[in-house]
Amino acid sequence: MNKFKNIKNFIFDCDGVLYQDLDAVFGQVSKRMTKYISEKLNLDLKKAKELQTNYFHKYNTSLNGLMIHHNVNPKEFLDYVHDINLDFMKKDLTLRRELIKLDAKKFIFTNGSHDHVKNVTKHVGINDLFDGTFDITDCNLIPKPSLEPYKKLVKKFQIIPEETIFIEDIAKNLEPAKKLGMKTVWLINNEYWGKKDSDKDFIDLKIKNLTSFLKEINILKVA
Repeated sequence: MNKFKNIKNFIFDCDGVLYQDLDAVFGQVSKRMTKYISEKLNLDLKKAKELQTNYFHKYNTSLNGLMIHHNVNPKEFLDYVHDINLDFMKKDLTLRRELIKLDAKKFIFTNGSHDHVKNVTKHVGINDLFDGTFDITDCNLIPKPSLEPYKKLVKKFQIIPEETIFIEDIAKNLEPAKKLGMKTVWLINNEYWGKKDSDKDFIDLKIKNLTSFLKEINILKVA
């Protein structure tokens, strides 16, 4: 843990990192993706879901595949799929407290949209604690784990990679961060797409809980 002592920047993925119940949140997004594809391409829901999944695996986001093959309007798609109800979410006061204690800048890096990040962080009660958000539109819709978004993120926020931690639930998204010199932290999960490549050496640390990890960091920094 000592290698994390002098970190000046924390970068967080949004979905599956800043909250735990991925199915309840991204499950809604996924269903709306399926519905959008079904209506847009005149497919039944089963075939729409298959296409959605295939594009996700092949192009890292379903949107990427839809733009390539079907000329889908990205703003229309992002607005539609992220129009979800998060009223069931509770404010995470413990996470908020540990984020406040962090003596470092805090950023969010997502393949989703700015509006989705605002919706999630507002419901979790941490929306006022970040120094910036970098979403899929900030890099011309090129998603993680392509290297280009990481480079643009670093440039936009004037981040020194060697002074930065990146925390993700999708293991393979950590590889470009490691190549740039960041410390990488994988939030352990059993999602097939999340744990793929989680045995690779581009991961510096594996954690079970974000808040517990931040508590350790905060204790380390005052020690």
